[in-house]
Amino acid sequence: MTLERFLQDPDRDIRKAADWGKVADYIPELAGVAPDQFGIAVALADGQVLTAGQADRGFSIQSVSKVFALACVLGRIGEQLWLRVGREPSGDRFDSILLLEQEKGRPRNPFINAGAIVVTDQLLTGRSPQQTLAEILGFVRAAAEDDDIHIDKAVARSEARTGYRNAALAHYLRSFGNLRNPPDHVIGTYVHQCAIEMSCIQLARAGRVIAGLSCAPALLAPVKQRRINALMMTCGQYDGSGNFAFRVGMPAKSGVGGGLLVIAPGKASIAIWSPGLDGWGNSQMGTLAAERLAEFTGWSVFG
Repeated sequence: MTLERFLQDPDRDIRKAADWGKVADYIPELAGVAPDQFGIAVALADGQVLTAGQADRGFSIQSVSKVFALACVLGRIGEQLWLRVGREPSGDRFDSILLLEQEKGRPRNPFINAGAIVVTDQLLTGRSPQQTLAEILGFVRAAAEDDDIHIDKAVARSEARTGYRNAALAHYLRSFGNLRNPPDHVIGTYVHQCAIEMSCIQLARAGRVIAGLSCAPALLAPVKQRRINALMMTCGQYDGSGNFAFRVGMPAKSGVGGGLLVIAPGKASIAIWSPGLDGWGNSQMGTLAAERLAEFTGWSVFG
């Protein structure tokens, strides 16, 4: 069976199972999204993009944007970032404040919210929020080779109105001296970054630079690709990262909009979208589809 033919199977089976999970209803703009949706796109090294389901439907990438923000900041300051942010799994919810108190304001990794807020703060330093967002959006567009990628302002406003935990994290970081810009500027920039809207096709194409595909634009040095992939493997699914590594065996980053960017280094960039989430805040059906794809292709960093 070809990969193109295989992709129709999870699309059919997932819709038949109808075990969609729960949408992120704590963000009002996402609460009304129907959970029974699914799309997948696989960008291959030869330039092909294979799709199934609603692969051209736009969705809010949310925390998947943290991968691209991290790529931007590593390109600007490199290893200096790790003075402010750790590289270890958290073992707690993505918006937990507990570890910040215990570890004196240094977030465990750049993919939990506190760590991503520090990354955004670093990108803001010496720049306006508009310039910072233009840098992140410009990187995503260049990676996807598609200028038709935008920020959903309604989602950004919705997050800004209800993002009290993120505001608390920012103020807590500031209290430890690990936030250099005003908290409201940082959070305003952060929620707009998370509100980038993309389709699976666009996201899979953007992920080519993380996967190091030969067809990808030359935006990231190989050493930075390896660093980002390592963090996606160990921290990309929050406190469900170990479960995902066990089931799928590839680096990935999730977002509460139901998006999932999965990387088969040197082979493929995979984007999956299904807005219903599991108990860890990761796409329930997206994870199942990634597991089935890994079984079919044999793609795994574990050989």
